[in-house]
Amino acid sequence: MNLHFLVNTALFRGTSEKEAETMLPCLDAVEKKYQKGELIYHTGECVRSVGLVLSGGVNIVLDDFSGNSSILNHADPGQIFAETYACIPGEPLMVDVVADEDSEILFLNVSRLMNVCRNACPYHNRLIQNLLQIAAMKNLALSRRSMHTSSKTIRGRLLSYLSEQAKHSGSSRFTIPFNRQELAEYLGVDRSAMSNELSKMQKEQLISFSKNSFQLKMQ
Repeated sequence: MNLHFLVNTALFRGTSEKEAETMLPCLDAVEKKYQKGELIYHTGECVRSVGLVLSGGVNIVLDDFSGNSSILNHADPGQIFAETYACIPGEPLMVDVVADEDSEILFLNVSRLMNVCRNACPYHNRLIQNLLQIAAMKNLALSRRSMHTSSKTIRGRLLSYLSEQAKHSGSSRFTIPFNRQELAEYLGVDRSAMSNELSKMQKEQLISFSKNSFQLKMQ
């Protein structure tokens, strides 16, 4: 376990490497590896552990009854997933969690996190505070997605998302975490229609792009 990496994640922020090492057995920490496209958690499953991405990345995917998929969120190294469900015993997942690339995941038992362990580790309060902050930030992320998908046009959705990404990076040049299919699913649009719109926007010199790297050229 790379403890230096761990204490620099949002969940373990404020703890030392020694403290993190002490907590891992208390939290029933288990590390697992997944191949790209492999299902980590599936819809209907009840989970007890939060997943922390050590390497790679995962997508949170919603499949409707027609078989259409929508990416609700993405977790990069250092980020967590399934914390909301893990905090509600018996609550079945409404989404799939899928490895976006070959990934390593650290699973932590949330019930052991929320309750003081037999060793009475004084660091649990810090992790609980961090977990609450992460949950609040994810609520904001869902609000942003609702904002990006509120436009009736594909261009409107693209501009909303790309503008937010530029603002977040602090530069007109930035890289997004999605490929074309994933971006289309995130924005709730047809991939071909979205690709056509991106090409039009580039011809109109509103944007330039190469794969998942973009630059906004709007004044």
